[in-house]
Amino acid sequence: MSNLPTAEGGIRYPFAEPPEPGEATEIAEGVLWLRLPLPMALDHVNVYALDDGDGWTLVDTGFDSPKGRALWEAALAGPLAGKPVTRVVVTHYHPDHIGLAGWFQARGAELVTTRTSWLFARMLVLDEQPVPAAEVLEFWRRAGMERGLFDRRAAERPFNFRDVVAPLPLGYTRIAEGDRLRMAGRDWIVRVGHGHAPEHATFWEEGGDLVLGGDQLLPSISANLGVYATEPAADPVRDWIESCEGFRPHAREGQLVLPGHKLPFTGLPLRLDQMIENHTGALARLEAHLAVPRVAAECFPPLFKRPIGEAQYGLALVEAVAHLNHLLHRGLVARERREDGAWLWRRTN
Repeated sequence: MSNLPTAEGGIRYPFAEPPEPGEATEIAEGVLWLRLPLPMALDHVNVYALDDGDGWTLVDTGFDSPKGRALWEAALAGPLAGKPVTRVVVTHYHPDHIGLAGWFQARGAELVTTRTSWLFARMLVLDEQPVPAAEVLEFWRRAGMERGLFDRRAAERPFNFRDVVAPLPLGYTRIAEGDRLRMAGRDWIVRVGHGHAPEHATFWEEGGDLVLGGDQLLPSISANLGVYATEPAADPVRDWIESCEGFRPHAREGQLVLPGHKLPFTGLPLRLDQMIENHTGALARLEAHLAVPRVAAECFPPLFKRPIGEAQYGLALVEAVAHLNHLLHRGLVARERREDGAWLWRRTN
């Protein structure tokens, strides 16, 4: 979706510059911010190291790659002062967050995450596909993917989770809504969100002002809300809006949110409003766009308001289907099958 300016309407960034790879910025006593590069348009992921005295708890890990491992070795020898990583807490199962969890487990760390995150990651790391599965091809067909692109991607090896995620040993420690964790001498309450990823854990300092937000609480970009062949009737937009509403009673202006991407920020109450309005506005534009029947692949302009290149096409397509599904579940659009198998969507009023 659309990017916001770097500071607008009460959103503030106390730390103007991110740490260099292999270095760390102290956010608060015993809480370090590290940043790892990613080979994509969103070119980084934030991770956090919390000092538990005899070792570190890491919140998220980055991709598994030779470069990622080397940067962690540098951080362990440098800002983490040679102390071991004893626990890895994963906010959600996406590979930039869980990629090196298994590597740290193999070195003796405990893995802590939600049940859905562990099950998804464990399943996907064991599932290697040399070409797209038949269900994926059918999903693309129903979404109206352009024929030339469809034919090319159908013959290519797709991205596989295990390409950037280390093998996950059997076993983990489950966390759920309302649980408490002790990290860096602080008690943290687990609050779970949905939409970007099922059972996405966030951590709110009890009696304090720190929030570990993962991708559920981002400052200046919108987390991708996608529908995939695994659950083609899903409504992650509803899940996301309901999660934002659920966080509102706990949000305060002075809280410092430590997000999975971009810069730590304050102004969470306003940001939650923005995250809801971002999607309600997109839904209104999409409904108007469907005065003329269209397939999902023709619905990028009202949602993103910018050209979508081939590199962003896949994420754009799953997000378009997500918003169409939401309107469908609310009875605001209908769909019918075109001769080529694609769903043709139109508004109902």
